[in-house]
Amino acid sequence: MARDKVASGSKPAAQLQGSSKEAGRSDVEPPDRAARAVAQWATEFPDWELAPMEALGRLGETATIIDTRHISPLFAEYGLQRGEFDVLAALRRSGAPYELTPSRLFEITMSSSGGMTARLDRLEKMGHVERRPNPDDRRGVLVRLTPSAVELIETVTPAHLANEARLTSCLTADELSQFSGLLKKLLRHAEETA
Repeated sequence: MARDKVASGSKPAAQLQGSSKEAGRSDVEPPDRAARAVAQWATEFPDWELAPMEALGRLGETATIIDTRHISPLFAEYGLQRGEFDVLAALRRSGAPYELTPSRLFEITMSSSGGMTARLDRLEKMGHVERRPNPDDRRGVLVRLTPSAVELIETVTPAHLANEARLTSCLTADELSQFSGLLKKLLRHAEETA
């Protein structure tokens, strides 16, 4: 195997890094972090299987950039952190009277129990949720959206959807559907093999 070849169908390292002839061309995309890392590993260890590293590295970097540069700043415009939006959205999606137990919110948002408690405390101080005794569980509570939070989430969510549409506008409808299906397959596999 050639020294600069990446295993299993990945591009050769020279292609990932871009040749000097291509460097001045505007139609050649500069390599991203995942491609650069894979190219370096391929140079050092040409027999290693690096295609999964490249794909998952790119997925992780994309998720980080989307969250930190696009989604979290949008929520911040409304005085929310992403996790707080997730809680408010889960309550609103549940239907009237827009209330759930903290444990159900924990399951839906995949937050730690300590993180959920802190999040609910903050949302309560902001006037977005209220806690009341759970009539079905004497030791439990229910978390309910306040009327102002219903209005807030119904304002933020369309802006969030428009932001996501803008972020995925580089994909055709078919590409987006295929991408979503592949992510679903990968997610299921990751959950089943954990």
